[in-house]
Amino acid sequence: MPGERLRVEVEGRALELSNLDKVLYPDAGFTKGEVIDYYTRIAPVLLPHLADRALTRIRFPNGVTGGSFFEKNAPAATPGWVRTETLPAPGSSKGRETIDYVVADDLPTLVWLANLAALELHTPQWKVGGHPDMMVVDLDPGPPAALRQCCQVALLMRDRLADDGIDSYPKTSGKKGMQLCCPIAGTQSSDLVSDYAKRIAQELERAHPKLVVSKMAKNLRPGKVFIDWSQNNAAKTTVSPYSLRAQSVPSVSTPLTWDEVEAGAAGKRPATKPYTAGEVLKRVEKQGDLLAPLLDGGPELPTG
Repeated sequence: MPGERLRVEVEGRALELSNLDKVLYPDAGFTKGEVIDYYTRIAPVLLPHLADRALTRIRFPNGVTGGSFFEKNAPAATPGWVRTETLPAPGSSKGRETIDYVVADDLPTLVWLANLAALELHTPQWKVGGHPDMMVVDLDPGPPAALRQCCQVALLMRDRLADDGIDSYPKTSGKKGMQLCCPIAGTQSSDLVSDYAKRIAQELERAHPKLVVSKMAKNLRPGKVFIDWSQNNAAKTTVSPYSLRAQSVPSVSTPLTWDEVEAGAAGKRPATKPYTAGEVLKRVEKQGDLLAPLLDGGPELPTG
């Protein structure tokens, strides 16, 4: 029955799940119960990437075709055991001085969020109370450019960052683009990180003007890949690894190997298709967490 509720215990926490048969991805027939199952099974590799980070959720209570809303503040009925952190909210569209963010450090919190149809999970590049410990380079293709061109730019960016001793790890956005995630020291400001990413984007634009654009103007982007260095602004968030996305199928922001990116750049299939929840679970079973090195920290960025 649509209104049926199921009481469960998750790691000692009592939860009430509802509407498990409700279809949230109509084209795929993917239900809320399957969303909760996916997030439960992916939790061992997802939770370390959410730990200690202020979480922004995009909720789709009526499914991916039924409208959505961003949620930063903890909702009124948040259980007392869910970790929240009160943080400044500069530039809040609702005029708030602070926001009570949810921090998803454990499986019960993740299941609770999935039951709220929080399909998409987005985090900043910093942990609560710290400077950025990750730099993100967002690659956004302007049609007719697509994921193949993103893969080509990702390889250029990888090699340029390596010249500065910066390792990078690729993932799909789960939509049309991809991101490179780079572990850094966590000792430098977001402004410095953003400035560095901008400088490298501009270098690549000069070297490959037919493929790369570093300016946000939409009229400059058709047929090119926009390197969005501004993702490193302290107020911005990036979709978390292993998060579902609100597409026609339950696609996932999926970590990739560099071999897959090279194949994608050559126009082969692996990195140029969306991976779905079921496929990602199989990938993790076989490969583990390809983004685990992000959890180990990295070097300071050069400032010269």
